[in-house]
Amino acid sequence: MDPDCIFCKILAGELPAVRVYEDEHSVAFMDINPWTRGHAVVIPREHTRNLYEIGDEDLARTVQSAKRLALQMRDGLSCDGVNLLNSCEPAAWQTIFHFHVHVIPRYEDDPLQLPVRPQPAEPDELEAVATEIRGG
Repeated sequence: MDPDCIFCKILAGELPAVRVYEDEHSVAFMDINPWTRGHAVVIPREHTRNLYEIGDEDLARTVQSAKRLALQMRDGLSCDGVNLLNSCEPAAWQTIFHFHVHVIPRYEDDPLQLPVRPQPAEPDELEAVATEIRGG
């Protein structure tokens, strides 16, 4: 537990949250600034800063809980799809530094759109970037 972490305070019952799912490893609650109707967040009970630092077991359990929640959303909200989103570090929009996965129900008529439009890449550039990622 991190005493300065908002999500840890929710886990401890020090801050309110509308919980929609929980098990011994993770908790899901409604996002207070939802992008769409039903937007929720899944967190591990163990405090970890982000994707870079979370253990494989906690990551797997949190993603499994996100899947369960997505299925509940499909069945309970009749949504047309679901986005899973994780932000890691401020450059990627992380604002709360406790690993979490957003589970965002999508509806055919919702206004949510990708922030950019994907553009085709040149094959040589793809190969160059892949080489960097592989460390060579």
